[in-house]
Amino acid sequence: MQQDPKLLLKKYMDGECSEEEKAIVESWYQELNNINAHHSLNNHPNKDLVEQTKKEVWNTLSVHKNKNKGTFLWLKITSAAVVLILLSVYLFLPDQKSTLTRQVAKISDIAPGGNKAFLTLANGKKISLTDAANGELVKEAGLVIQKKADGQLIYTAGNSAGSASGSQYNIIETPRGGKYQINLPDGTRVWLNSGSALKYPLNFTGHFRKVELKGEGYFEVAKDKTKPFLVKTTQQEVEVLGTHFNISSYTDEAVVKTTLLEGSVKVKATLVDSKVSSQEILKPGQQSQLRSNQLKIGPADLESVMAWKNGDFVFEGDDLKSIMRQLSRWYDVEVIYQGNFENLHFGGYVSRSKNISSVLNIMASTGKVHFKISDKKIIVTNNK
Repeated sequence: MQQDPKLLLKKYMDGECSEEEKAIVESWYQELNNINAHHSLNNHPNKDLVEQTKKEVWNTLSVHKNKNKGTFLWLKITSAAVVLILLSVYLFLPDQKSTLTRQVAKISDIAPGGNKAFLTLANGKKISLTDAANGELVKEAGLVIQKKADGQLIYTAGNSAGSASGSQYNIIETPRGGKYQINLPDGTRVWLNSGSALKYPLNFTGHFRKVELKGEGYFEVAKDKTKPFLVKTTQQEVEVLGTHFNISSYTDEAVVKTTLLEGSVKVKATLVDSKVSSQEILKPGQQSQLRSNQLKIGPADLESVMAWKNGDFVFEGDDLKSIMRQLSRWYDVEVIYQGNFENLHFGGYVSRSKNISSVLNIMASTGKVHFKISDKKIIVTNNK
């Protein structure tokens, strides 16, 4: 059943729309962008008003060009812009109402990821944390593992915690479309992004607290001056005493990024035989980028780096394929490209709680790219 556009608009501005309804409203300005391409306004009685409305819409949406990085779209959909879009698409071009509604209604959609993870115990037992009930999950080697209502995984030291072997490891993995938070036995808190894994001992013994990371994780390390905390990835090692930092080390990304928010860290680029090829000390607000065993240090865009943990996507002139890799991991989809997208860049932000159609519709509104959702695949084509 089709809804009256005015009622749908009011629901949108009141924050009462479903994800499907949001996608419909947010696609209206995409249709507005294509009006001239499909319809002649020369003889339309409201031609001047339509043209002025289009200008105001695009000004509100802050679409602008960057000579070197392509098209940027700041993803801010204000109620004023939506009102203008509604007027243009529905009042001045009423013949498009039924066509547009049918078109959007046919789009399949994909829900965002959530708290999903698997815990593999030292004895090989695998627990789905997504399905596990809240409360105590297991006791082993003097440690109690509990799952809280908000999805956190917490370790509590028991009377025999000191007897737990440092050679016994647990592994927590987040699948594509998953994220999770874990409190390690020493009190360190770790947030894992989708498609990531953290390997850690049942008890931190010896001179170091060492863990291994695949994918992306944000660490708030518990302070212990007598026992430095080490995070090892396939290409580097990060050493800290107590600090807050983020590491992005996905295998499908060309650069390993370490970003420091608080404290101090030492980043070491390591070779296959674990020898250190180079190392740097980061200060708060800095980011190291490791490419081909070469470390480079520069200022970090903390908002962009921390967006995933804060529940958002934030793009600062990111190329399309980089953006799609993030979407692919969070929505657990396969991306298929049909065309050349090497010089297409976007900037902006959007909540990770939205369905994927909301994100794609906004990018498509630039007129530079088109997306088709087919089951768990996103087909990306050039607009011609």
